[in-house]
Amino acid sequence: MAIRRPLASRKVERALHEMHQGDLHSGSKMGPRVTNVKQAVAIGLNEARNMGAHVPPLRRRLAKSAKS
Repeated sequence: MAIRRPLASRKVERALHEMHQGDLHSGSKMGPRVTNVKQAVAIGLNEARNMGAHVPPLRRRLAKSAKS
């Protein structure tokens, strides 16, 4: 597990709490409810990044080249 800054930890903790309460939505408050833990963590980290916290960047999977 990567070391997180305090702001990022608080944001992720709040997002997970909201998810368990059923109050976390993807997108706006009118969007569908978040039921996936990974999605809740991603929302919390994104909010921390938007507030200027130093959070490791997103890891993008490299496209696998199809060998035939």
